[in-house]
Amino acid sequence: MNQPNLHKFPKSFPNQLLTENSNSNKLIADSNHNSDPNKWSGSRPDGHAPIGVMGDHAHKKGEFMFSYRYMFMNMDGNRDGTNSLSDREVLQDFMVTPVDMTMQMHMLGGMYGVSDNLTLMAMLPYVSKEMEHLTRMGGRFTTNSEGFGDIKTTALYTIFNQDKQRVHLNLGASFPTGSINEKDDTPAGEDQILPYPMQIGSGTFDLLPGITYLGQSGKGSWGAQALTTLRLGKNDRGYRLGNKYQLSGWVARNWTDWLSTSLRLIGTTWGDIDGADDRLNPMMIPTADPDLRNGTQINLGFGINLYAPEGNLQGSRLAMEFELPILRDLDVPQLETDWQFTLGLQSSF
Repeated sequence: MNQPNLHKFPKSFPNQLLTENSNSNKLIADSNHNSDPNKWSGSRPDGHAPIGVMGDHAHKKGEFMFSYRYMFMNMDGNRDGTNSLSDREVLQDFMVTPVDMTMQMHMLGGMYGVSDNLTLMAMLPYVSKEMEHLTRMGGRFTTNSEGFGDIKTTALYTIFNQDKQRVHLNLGASFPTGSINEKDDTPAGEDQILPYPMQIGSGTFDLLPGITYLGQSGKGSWGAQALTTLRLGKNDRGYRLGNKYQLSGWVARNWTDWLSTSLRLIGTTWGDIDGADDRLNPMMIPTADPDLRNGTQINLGFGINLYAPEGNLQGSRLAMEFELPILRDLDVPQLETDWQFTLGLQSSF
């Protein structure tokens, strides 16, 4: 009896099938990892901006990212415009002068991709400040303040994403959850209200509009960001902090699939305080004078990004950035910022 005529396959068919399936799976995996090779990729060491940049990147729909940042800022000495001032020069006009100040901030952040074009972000800071003072009589004292700062939320909306370039709008708001009633003991008495720089929050609802541009090539990336802080109304103590404007630009270079370095230029300018807290005496110390708070500073930042391309920590990154001033132009007299350090951990899932 004749057997049905069966299709005859070449002996190499099983191997071909396995190879094709393997390649197909690889393409699917690569597609999930970076769906379009012509678009910006976050799956590389320089896929995020230097860690000191906030709201620099968006996420795909359904993707969540947790972040933690530790920031330390050191201020030492006073400045009149671009020139340094001695403590004695400040004490000719005030009874007390600030000598130095440190600020530490722990920032918890979360980001969620509502869609491929819209990412929501929230940040909660915990701030600790310490300021050392010198009196005209030669005495020294230190004040401290700490607590949760103003909560910030931002929507990142992508308006351009092709040719390995991306542009998104930063549409943010800040809520007055930080204290503006911080007190400490001073030579004037116990539980004295602290000057403006030692308060934790702004006391006002603030708008945080901005725009971010990103570009990428095979071995490196670049970007720029403009952010503003616009104060709305006055707080419960009858004042509002000055508006702030910041422009930042950076370049980064990948050295391996897990390491990149970056160089960033940051320019910031801010205005005087509008109004005044009537509990403060502006004749006593310059930090209590609302008309001596404006300034401009340009910093140069050096950054390192460490990225996990595979393994249990795939997609996580550890990053750090160190900033040094190259220009400080401050209303007289005002403490000058000498350096700032940021360390951060980011993990997406």
